[in-house]
Amino acid sequence: MNDSTIPAQPSCADPFEPGSLSVEQARLRILAHADPVTGTERVAIRQGLARVLSDDVISPINVPPRTNSAMDGYAVQGADLPAEGEVSLRIIGESYAGTPYGGPLGSGEAVRIMTGGVMPMGSDSVVIQEQVVATGDVLRVGSGHRTGQNVRATGEDLAEGEVALCAGRLLTPADLGLLASLGFAEIGVRRRPRVAFLSTGDELRGIGTPLDEGQIYDSNRYTLYAMLSRMGVDLLDLGVVGDDKGALEETLTAAAGDADVVISTGGVSVGEADFTREILARLGQVGFWKIAMKPGRPLAFGQLGSTLFFGLPGNPVAVMVTFHQFVRPALLRLAGAETPDQFARLTAVCSERLRKRAGRAEFTRGIVESRPDGTLSVRSTGRQGSGILRSMSLANCFIVLPAERETVEPGETVQVELFQGML
Repeated sequence: MNDSTIPAQPSCADPFEPGSLSVEQARLRILAHADPVTGTERVAIRQGLARVLSDDVISPINVPPRTNSAMDGYAVQGADLPAEGEVSLRIIGESYAGTPYGGPLGSGEAVRIMTGGVMPMGSDSVVIQEQVVATGDVLRVGSGHRTGQNVRATGEDLAEGEVALCAGRLLTPADLGLLASLGFAEIGVRRRPRVAFLSTGDELRGIGTPLDEGQIYDSNRYTLYAMLSRMGVDLLDLGVVGDDKGALEETLTAAAGDADVVISTGGVSVGEADFTREILARLGQVGFWKIAMKPGRPLAFGQLGSTLFFGLPGNPVAVMVTFHQFVRPALLRLAGAETPDQFARLTAVCSERLRKRAGRAEFTRGIVESRPDGTLSVRSTGRQGSGILRSMSLANCFIVLPAERETVEPGETVQVELFQGML
């Protein structure tokens, strides 16, 4: 037996490498450099989805504009509602949404009213049609009602002059409906961040090209394109750049002059053909990090002038995980979003054993489901290699296992991050 030994160097197989950043530390360092873009524009509200408001939206009207009925029924005076027994009221007219009753309502009277119908002058309550008996023009009302019931007051949703939406809000479908209800046809938004992205590696080929020995199709640009498209940024696809130092430097230099962010995949490990770190050191400032996470340990982050640069790993699952954890919140901050990311997590019961050693956070691809008792259960998608893109395709969540956690046994609870259309 040979007594000599080769000293081991830190590798991606280690559970923890001294000097590695935690996921939270890396995210905070990145966000500290992500200043919101300048420049605004006005867009039609139908083009406002996922855009970031540049200014507060002030309501120009009361919503609702008039006190109206929340239910189909009869408008009455609260003073006429009986504490016990029943009372008979005279039906004097009708009020429909868009066609109000024109006169006042007095004591002992009622007006047939539909949901959204303006409350007649003198009325303050609505009894729903299922709880009364109407015969001809006579309405019989029993006890159990209260003054003010089933009525929506003027300005109850929004008062004229009130802030309806705050600057920095990432607009949702509900927000667009709110803007329409206020009569806005256009809205001011921040300009979109411009993002250039590319893949690196001699082994990569485009779709439709025959593969030779050792070659693979480039999938990373397609997942990046899809994830970036969902964020509503302006895109610049730079294609595939081979393992050529000069070509990569030329591509990054041109991209830095045309984009707010440049994202590359591959070329950030310690291989002889991984040039990204060396080129970035010449062109700008670079922080090359090892992050205590799996998958996605190597990450290059820096600046090419004022342009942010993300050098993501080459394995496709690691690309998606690091995009979600680091690139996405940075892009939201660049876009001027008030809350870059919440990383909302839910608790679920794990239905299987998940092997893990303490030392690094792991993002296991999982399938979360609701159980009959209202709780959530989660299981992995199977094999979890960082090159197994199918593990992401099958998943609807990450099972987030903190650095300090070890093997999870069936029946133990874990935290999950739902994709919710983000990945």
